[in-house]
Amino acid sequence: MSASLPRARVGVWLIGARGSVATTAVAGCAAVAAGLHPPTGTLTETPPFADSGLPALGSLVFGGHDTVDCPLPKRAEQLAAGGVLPHGLPTAVAAELGAADAEIRPGGPAPGDTRSTEELITAFTADIQDFVRRGGLERAVVVNLASTEPAADGTALPPSSLYAAAALRAGCGYVNFTPSTGLHHPALAAPAAASGVPYAGRDGKTGQTLLRSVLGPMFAQRALDVRAWSGTNLLGGGDGAALADPAAAAAKNAGKERVLADTLGRSPEGEVHIDDVPALGDWKTAWDHVAFDGFLGTRMVLQTIWQGCDSALAAPLVLDLARLTLRAQEAGIGGPLTELGFYFKDPVGVGPSALGEQYAALLRFGQRLREAA
Repeated sequence: MSASLPRARVGVWLIGARGSVATTAVAGCAAVAAGLHPPTGTLTETPPFADSGLPALGSLVFGGHDTVDCPLPKRAEQLAAGGVLPHGLPTAVAAELGAADAEIRPGGPAPGDTRSTEELITAFTADIQDFVRRGGLERAVVVNLASTEPAADGTALPPSSLYAAAALRAGCGYVNFTPSTGLHHPALAAPAAASGVPYAGRDGKTGQTLLRSVLGPMFAQRALDVRAWSGTNLLGGGDGAALADPAAAAAKNAGKERVLADTLGRSPEGEVHIDDVPALGDWKTAWDHVAFDGFLGTRMVLQTIWQGCDSALAAPLVLDLARLTLRAQEAGIGGPLTELGFYFKDPVGVGPSALGEQYAALLRFGQRLREAA
């Protein structure tokens, strides 16, 4: 079923636009809009969001920034060969992939780039504004899907924050689907508040942390004492390579640890290890080992194994977030979208960390959008 109303075209500007998640989102959006596949995993296509005034999937126009030059149609073929996309889908949506690829501009800063921070932000802003103007778009949202950065150190703006600053200047909503700094940089606090645009993030919750946000509250609600919670992630692809950097992995793990601290009321012993296994490609395996005490101190263990395709898990969330943020801006809702915490490991603003409570907040947000329609 469609949860959308016919509306004018709107833009989705992807940072990391030629990556696996972005390619899957563009191809998947085209496939669902054309009726080639059902919208599995896309919450904004479920009954609670009907009549909320969300932009139709077919009205989304894609573009973005990237530092690589592999065309989207070629990247889609690679993903299909790896089993990430259905066989034949790249051919079926070749026109949509080609149109999106034509709207991708060089990102940065690349090695040897001598442009100043101001020059980079100005250039990125101009790219986004040109995209909106040439496409005759009502508005656009910028979604960061680029590889994870190490945590920001010092006053210099990291690449993710350069793009976030450009989104603010272009008057676009902003979503940070990565654990990178983005709008969280202190230098962007005042511009974000003054801009009035809606923003959400950070770090999309697709696997291990999704389970933790369900299991953590379960232990707390049953008054079971969690003594230790350890985990391991095995993943390949670009994400695995990026997270092989200990600093980038630390930024990623911060959100995972926050969920346990918030839902359990404290941080148990244990840590998460991230291992790059290139042979896994776009698939990831997450293993958790939970040691807990029951009645009379009886010691017990829960182990979970999550095996999933990261791009297939993330892409529908990206489409949800783009549509919800675009609709929020249309409805005059600005600032941090705390109600979208359901989608993130480290949400902006103050809100619950338990998945059930986050889902309830998301449904209330859908109702708020419906009332504004």
